[in-house]
Amino acid sequence: MRMKRLWKKKEDVTFKETVKYYGPAVLLAVAGFFVAYQFVAPAPPRHIVIGTGAGDGAYYAFGRQYQQLIKENGIDLEVRQTAGSIENIHLLETDQNGVDVAFIQGGTGSAASRPESILSIGSLYYEPMWVFYRNDRSINLLSDLKGLRVAVGKEGSGTKALAMELLNLNGVTDQNTRIVSSGFQETFAGLTNGDLDVAIIVASHRAAILGQIIDTKRFKLLGLERPHAYAMRFHYLNVLTLPEGTIDFADNVPEKDLDLLAPTTQLAARADLHPALIGLLLQAAEQVHSPGGGFEKAGEFPAPRHLDFRLSPEARRFYKSGPPFLHRYLPFWVANFIARMTVMLLPIFVLLFPLFKMAPAIYRWRIRSKIYRWYSRLELVDPQIQGVENQAQFTALTEELDLIEKNVSRIRVPLAYSEELYDLRLHIDMLRNKLRHAQDN
Repeated sequence: MRMKRLWKKKEDVTFKETVKYYGPAVLLAVAGFFVAYQFVAPAPPRHIVIGTGAGDGAYYAFGRQYQQLIKENGIDLEVRQTAGSIENIHLLETDQNGVDVAFIQGGTGSAASRPESILSIGSLYYEPMWVFYRNDRSINLLSDLKGLRVAVGKEGSGTKALAMELLNLNGVTDQNTRIVSSGFQETFAGLTNGDLDVAIIVASHRAAILGQIIDTKRFKLLGLERPHAYAMRFHYLNVLTLPEGTIDFADNVPEKDLDLLAPTTQLAARADLHPALIGLLLQAAEQVHSPGGGFEKAGEFPAPRHLDFRLSPEARRFYKSGPPFLHRYLPFWVANFIARMTVMLLPIFVLLFPLFKMAPAIYRWRIRSKIYRWYSRLELVDPQIQGVENQAQFTALTEELDLIEKNVSRIRVPLAYSEELYDLRLHIDMLRNKLRHAQDN
């Protein structure tokens, strides 16, 4: 029973010694982790809002595609119908009930009151301006629209912003022309019932309204004269050619090559949108737009060109190097968690690794110092043994050795250091024997 108690006491001492010397290192490392955690970037929100356009437009249709792709990564993308680009820009700048990301038409960025609060993610596709007019009209130039009934898109849309800019350039204003602000379906109804003479529509070639107007065979498409002059004046415009017969081969529509002007549709975001979501949106944009078709070549979009706002740093890295390494091989939330936690490596390399590398050496030195400090007392006794001449000197040295041995017997060290402790006790006995031998002589 006595041996068990001694053994337990020995284990307790060893544990206490370990805690004593490794404990501060652990506490310091924990403190380092706590401080580093304050610099960990917040997790991305699980719900964001995208501003699109009317429910019958291309923006809304693309928004729904994005919604499905983003949902696969655990993000709820709310698709909000709006009047179009101008309203979307205002919603991006709005703090209350605004949107996080939106489609905007190239060239409408001047509508922003705080452009620094918006970032561009990239351009997505060409969005030509289509000018349809009744078959019984003879129109060759935009200036020929003067005095007619012209639909120019909804109030707050990019269509109206571009249409009015080009019409005003050609002397067509609301003072000499009936300008009608209307959405796609109202415009189509106005054309078919005779209330409108001309419709200006800025839309992807995939827009349903284009097919509706063309199928009536009651309207012609105007090719713009001097397209390169427009593009030189308005740098956000691109000149596209619609080849003869593209719309209808059998009836040869159009009957000749037509030049169209086209801004690009861009994806823009609030400047404070989480960077990980920008990468996720770009991956969705690649899936939707990179196949191309129509005026767009495969792989041409998304692209960091024709932008109204400063390109997002995250988007710049994406275009240069593709998705971040972790996002290529891991689920979105796992990759994002690891990326956010990289800052926690700092305490490991700056604090934890050096501390735990030094701790064993400090531990060994401290345990051995319990033993070795008594050798300094023995070194004081040893020379005096040779000079023992009387009983008083003998008694004094004997008492010193007894005191040393008594203190040494109280030392508790881990089992690995027991050999050095017993060596010390042997050396005490050696000096005791040497003292007896000196007395006998």
